[in-house]
Amino acid sequence: MPVEKNSENKGFDCFKAELSETDFQAFSRYIFSEYGIKMPPVKRVMLQGRLLKRIRELKMNSYSEYREFFFSKEGQEQELLNFLNVITTNKTDFFREPVHFAFLKDKVLPAFAEGTGFDRPFRVWSAGASSGEEGYTISIGLNEFKRLNPRFRFEILGTDISSQMLKTAARGVYKEARADMVPLELKKRYFLRSKDRENPTIRVSPELQQNLRLRYLNLMDSVYDVSETFDVIFCRNVLIYFDRPTQEKVINRLCRHLGPDGYFFIGHSESLSGMDVPLEHVKPTIFKKRS
Repeated sequence: MPVEKNSENKGFDCFKAELSETDFQAFSRYIFSEYGIKMPPVKRVMLQGRLLKRIRELKMNSYSEYREFFFSKEGQEQELLNFLNVITTNKTDFFREPVHFAFLKDKVLPAFAEGTGFDRPFRVWSAGASSGEEGYTISIGLNEFKRLNPRFRFEILGTDISSQMLKTAARGVYKEARADMVPLELKKRYFLRSKDRENPTIRVSPELQQNLRLRYLNLMDSVYDVSETFDVIFCRNVLIYFDRPTQEKVINRLCRHLGPDGYFFIGHSESLSGMDVPLEHVKPTIFKKRS
């Protein structure tokens, strides 16, 4: 006789329950086929822990029950966004991998000013925007350049598959420690500190938010619903979740939206070595679109 579900979820012992190999393989295949994210056997315990919260919230009695619900028509309609929010890893900080922001300031923006005379907006895409720190760091750099060049205009697009992370990014409120890498002068200019010193938070200024547009996008889609051509694309610490063939496909799709001589930034743990992509190496983790 199946255990009856109730508000206390008495049939589910989180200390004894395990994600079976059958259930893990079902989720692993789905995650890879739909989103290109690798979920090898070593991540089974991680997935088990992340799904635990959803099972509790849904008052279910096993991982198998959750799997059956998730793959049902009802589950695909109601649970997909929650599932994506659970499985996606979102680790980021302001000014993470600062070499990219220095290169943007010292090389890319002066060249743009010289080449265009500011006759069009400068466009940046944060592909894998997560909770927004990368997009707001870009916004800080571009706003600083605008302070010296009033005619400069810019647009930033931030995309992610996690609706939860996009909501966090749109809110623009973070634990104060996340901004430890932000220089004090910039912190004073672009952030507002909370009055609660026991749980200190910061809020990004409206000035940073006004040029950052956030939206959902799955990098596994064959065509991206993006109309703009970008001067710079940040795709950092995203490719590591894909296998090599998927990485190459994603980069080529992104490069369709990268302008001539545009720059492409990847994470320090990622590599494009041996890939058939329209990019040439500039320096570690920095590439330029071939003319």
